Amino acid sequence: MSLRFVTKSIHAYLDYPVAAALIVLPSVLGLGASNPLAFWLSVGTGVAALILTLLTDHQFGLVRVLPYSLHLTVDAVVGAVFLAAPFVFGFQGLDAAYYWLNGLAVVTVVSLHKPQAEAPAPA
Repeated sequence: MSLRFVTKSIHAYLDYPVAAALIVLPSVLGLGASNPLAFWLSVGTGVAALILTLLTDHQFGLVRVLPYSLHLTVDAVVGAVFLAAPFVFGFQGLDAAYYWLNGLAVVTVVSLHKPQAEAPAPA
């Protein structure tokens, strides 16, 4: 039994709430105490995630011009950047915890992605 259960459809349902959370939570949590970049990195990533979602070829993409595989690659890079950000930028306390938890969540979702069955080639 495979643990890879996050389908394209499940991922699509997660995208908009995650983008909204990345934009709103820095204000709610008061991020930026250890470095103002802790606030803006999340907000900027949230805006970029919203645009990426709008352009992704999945059920909730409005202009489906970007392949889902590219979306997953971008998500993986964001997860890695979030995990590294506290070390690179000196985030401490809540700022660091926020990025480590979000980075871990993103990397986990990407790693649990269930590959799609390829459609049979036309004869």
